[in-house]
Amino acid sequence: MSHAASSFRPEDGPRRNGASSESEPFDPESFFGLQRTPGHELPDPAPLLENLSRCVIEVLAGARELDQLARWVTDDVYRHLLKRVVLAARARQLKSAPIRRPQITIGRTLLCRPRPDVVEAVVMVHNRARSRAVAIRLEGLDSRWRASVVSVL
Repeated sequence: MSHAASSFRPEDGPRRNGASSESEPFDPESFFGLQRTPGHELPDPAPLLENLSRCVIEVLAGARELDQLARWVTDDVYRHLLKRVVLAARARQLKSAPIRRPQITIGRTLLCRPRPDVVEAVVMVHNRARSRAVAIRLEGLDSRWRASVVSVL
């Protein structure tokens, strides 16, 4: 029998029936879940906001795979974009429109920080026919910026 196995005592484990203990019970979500990262520990979000806006427009146009954005968006945003991609693909198919990479330029970016670990921004995206606004909320999670909201207006 190993020393570690023989040294365990039941009174060392979590207490039951509301008895207080010196430490809190183990919460797996706080250990294994997403960990917040303060903004001052992360890089400047402006380049990510511009690139993410460009990529989202390309994904909706069918010129880029949504999987390429998975690292930079939360699961909820991924599912939302997946629905939009399916609808856009159906619309292109009904019109027999070919997939074309959109020729866009990134315009002005408006940025605010409601909390130290959150950035909310609107990025203007222009092409020949129209201009669109891409609203993005970035949160510092697991030592990088991740988009928790993306809306193309």
